[in-house]
Amino acid sequence: MATDHIRYDILAQAALRGVVRTVLADAAKKGLPGDHHFKITFTTTAPGVRLSDRMRAQYPQEMTIVLQHQFWDLLVGEEGFEVGLSFGGVPERVAVPFEAVTAFFDPSVQFGFQFETIESEAEAADGATATKTADPATPAAIRPSAVPTKADALPPSRAASPAPDAPLAQPPTGAEGGGGEVVRLDRFRKKT
Repeated sequence: MATDHIRYDILAQAALRGVVRTVLADAAKKGLPGDHHFKITFTTTAPGVRLSDRMRAQYPQEMTIVLQHQFWDLLVGEEGFEVGLSFGGVPERVAVPFEAVTAFFDPSVQFGFQFETIESEAEAADGATATKTADPATPAAIRPSAVPTKADALPPSRAASPAPDAPLAQPPTGAEGGGGEVVRLDRFRKKT
């Protein structure tokens, strides 16, 4: 079998993370249009993720946040995003590098995708599986790029109190409302 020296799997994931970055940057500047809202699942143990000790204890591995009614001060940079959320009535600040995101879903239009674990050539030969993460020597700083920094920069409806039905720590699925499909990158990867 031919060896993929270009690593299309890595390029595809980088492009999809760019989609997440673009959508969040647009939401930070203009607010959420129509009924659009986002469920973002991320690994809480990934380098650069910032959570309170309380939230890290509650979600030690993975967490899903919902950006709909209860978020404020969304800042989006090249490496990740930062947002204010309310958990059980307690305001929290969460910072998430894009490399930590494992799934993105917009239930209003049944659009989403999951990021897959990528194996390097050497690890695949050894039969080992490794999760692609940010280089620990490089801090995953969130650098806002021309986005508002004041709480009143978003429309008042976006800084509302938390919605009691907003689910957390559940991976997004395409089954909510039917018709949608989560795109899995491994579908396009050559099986060996």
